[in-house]
Amino acid sequence: MEAKTFVKTGRKEFDAFIPKIRSFLEKNSLDVIIDGKKIRGYRTPDTKSIWIRDYSDMLRGIRYFEKDLKSTIEHFAETQAENGRIFDYFTTFPEKLPSERENWTKYVRVPVEADVEYRFVKAAFLAWQATGDDMWMQRLLPKMEKALHYVLIHPWRWDDNTKLVKRPYTIDTWDFAYTAGAHEWLQFQITDNTFWGIMHGDNSGYYEAFRIMALLYGYFKNPRLGALWQERADALKANMNKMFWNGKFYTHFVKLTPVEIPGVKEKAQLSLSNPMDINRGVATHDMAVSIIREYIKRREETDAFAEWFSIDPPFPDGIFGDERLIKGAYVNGGIMPLVGGELAKASFAHGFETYGVSILKRYYDMVATTEETYLWYFPDGTPSSVETSTSPEATPIDGWGASAMLFAFLEGLAGVEDKLKLFRKSRISPRWLAARVNEAEVQISYENSNSAIGYSFKYKDGQIFLEVHSQQSDILFHVLLPENSSAKSVSVSGKDIEFANLQIEQSSYVDFEVKISKETKIKIDILDKCR
Repeated sequence: MEAKTFVKTGRKEFDAFIPKIRSFLEKNSLDVIIDGKKIRGYRTPDTKSIWIRDYSDMLRGIRYFEKDLKSTIEHFAETQAENGRIFDYFTTFPEKLPSERENWTKYVRVPVEADVEYRFVKAAFLAWQATGDDMWMQRLLPKMEKALHYVLIHPWRWDDNTKLVKRPYTIDTWDFAYTAGAHEWLQFQITDNTFWGIMHGDNSGYYEAFRIMALLYGYFKNPRLGALWQERADALKANMNKMFWNGKFYTHFVKLTPVEIPGVKEKAQLSLSNPMDINRGVATHDMAVSIIREYIKRREETDAFAEWFSIDPPFPDGIFGDERLIKGAYVNGGIMPLVGGELAKASFAHGFETYGVSILKRYYDMVATTEETYLWYFPDGTPSSVETSTSPEATPIDGWGASAMLFAFLEGLAGVEDKLKLFRKSRISPRWLAARVNEAEVQISYENSNSAIGYSFKYKDGQIFLEVHSQQSDILFHVLLPENSSAKSVSVSGKDIEFANLQIEQSSYVDFEVKISKETKIKIDILDKCR
């Protein structure tokens, strides 16, 4: 197989989706030379810098075509502090023109940030999956351990009473804190007057990072450490769900320092990490359904062009120290494709497949019309700009949100998930029937390691036909069936195998496992439940 990633359905909105997103992502590549070494990263949409935050999420898209997936992660590892702390970003370009003109190498850790270390762990894991380089990962594991231990013991990061990760009062995962007017602009520092609390998205991120560590130690035959990290993950999940779940979604911020902000409807605030919490695995199915329904409800009630809110309802204008942070701007209620992509991915996994399809189609229609994609938009659809943003740039090639949409497209709709590395253990969940597509050809590849897995899908006359190709993979199939139906039989190369029908909300699926080597043909006979 040639290591290429593509989808072919005969429908432009799906066939052109991957090339469109790839074109945005490729424009975000950024090469720098530091200490005589070339580092290839991908820039953030609002400044010419390589942030581990953006990069770790963008890896979910760029790892399919980028050759160099290691140098950026290695540089963050090499510059790790002795206590385990990871930098937020580095750059060799002036950021605040015209006042900043020096092209020196600059490193920054925003003190209020509590999410950096889990993003470092996630980035390393995603790169390992695509490269398959065990020796590289084994060299990184001590750095990853050190980063997570920093969060577990540092008084700025860990609250020993709740056993959860804490931070100053920010808007979700963003990097400036509320000061009640005590600071003249955006407050990135921690001071004696900091308002402390706990944000759900930090904790779901560390839950996922802890589980990654458990998986890796299991893979590298260290069951003791694997069990330890799984125990930490389970405890964090339990503590988080107990503290944050309000019956409908995750409460935005639980305060440790008492403070009241006039005009803020705190109990109603739905913040951007909610769909991410689902995708990271902390939400039960029932909780995920509740969150998705909340977004659908707000879509029906809002005047905004999309329901992909950074936070809703927003904070009063300017209270975070910048007059441009009005309601509906940036992270204070702006509309973010980043949120839409995560929401779509969650919807595919929890029985809201047609809703997931609608998000992807709305996004594709928007970017195909303009040939532009921005980190955020005002609710009326006006894109961000330098004049309306707190950042020095507002590029029309946002890779952060675009990669989230690609994540939902590839792992949600096309349904190909790598569960270990190099697709050797995979999950294939073709959900094309939700998009009214009866025939599709899919291949997902890591060009870095020349690894690929693919399938053709065909639905006709009460049968689903799959032809799957892979060098070698243990695959769990999770196949969406037509409405009100179930599988009557599943055969692999003409031989019947065991399977299980299951219902996820109103969606019917059939599950079965197959070891694939080279090419395998699968047939699913469908029974209409209405008969």
